[in-house]
Amino acid sequence: MTQSHEDLYWNSSDGLRLHARDHAPDAGQVPRGTVVCIPGLTRNGADFDALADTLTAVGWRVIAVDLRGRAGSERAKDPSSYNPRTYADDMVALLRSQNIDKAVFVGTSLGVLVTITLASRAPALIAAAVLNDAGPKVPREALARIGTYAGKPVPPMDLAQATAYVASIGKGAFPRFGTDDWRQMAVRTFRTRDDGLLELDYDPAVIRTTRPWVLWLLRPVLWRAVRGLTARVPVLVVRGALSDILPADVARQMAATSPSARLVEVPEVGHAPMLNEPEARNAILALLDDVR
Repeated sequence: MTQSHEDLYWNSSDGLRLHARDHAPDAGQVPRGTVVCIPGLTRNGADFDALADTLTAVGWRVIAVDLRGRAGSERAKDPSSYNPRTYADDMVALLRSQNIDKAVFVGTSLGVLVTITLASRAPALIAAAVLNDAGPKVPREALARIGTYAGKPVPPMDLAQATAYVASIGKGAFPRFGTDDWRQMAVRTFRTRDDGLLELDYDPAVIRTTRPWVLWLLRPVLWRAVRGLTARVPVLVVRGALSDILPADVARQMAATSPSARLVEVPEVGHAPMLNEPEARNAILALLDDVR
């Protein structure tokens, strides 16, 4: 994995300086377009490094964003702006700043909600979409599980402790991960302080506007957004076979909303696939061939 990228910055409509990892197509490749990757609730653009390696090798520019309040993006002055509508507006500002008329969007978990919200607000910007392990209906039990750790304070740690921490909360989702995998996950999850210790790399306030009852009330709106998206562009629904966030029946219903929608399930992975698994990677490459 090369993980080579440039830092890309742009400004939101409310004045935040936002960051993304900008992966250029490999030298000698004919540019084919732009893929914008949107991570999960407490994650950041580094999660897409492996996918970016795959896609830049076949000519795609990959912009992997840090949503506001995460990693290299500024934290919001008003925590109420941590919501899918504002995140979607930030994606509009990103494309405008780069003079990009249309892109393929890859959303993981919260990134799925951002993508389908963007599809409702600015549908012309989306050429195709990958919806990774989330949908219009999320079981309350799964949200409660995430709530047991997301946004909860943890003390500063060294790398070994951080590795053990991410393994403790993620081992059910990635039973095949070894120590090196968890160490890499820890590096993507934590930032290094001036004293050399590590702290979680997101604003704990991002959790405040992600409440189970809000998502429950939004279900009809989100289903309409999914149907509108799949009616217009090719869509790939990715599900981890062990996922509790995207139930199998919901994934099938999403894929059944249009003949242009597909479903791929990643075995022995829960929430959420990293998209470097062969099943996910091959399905994404096939989708991109459809929009070339």
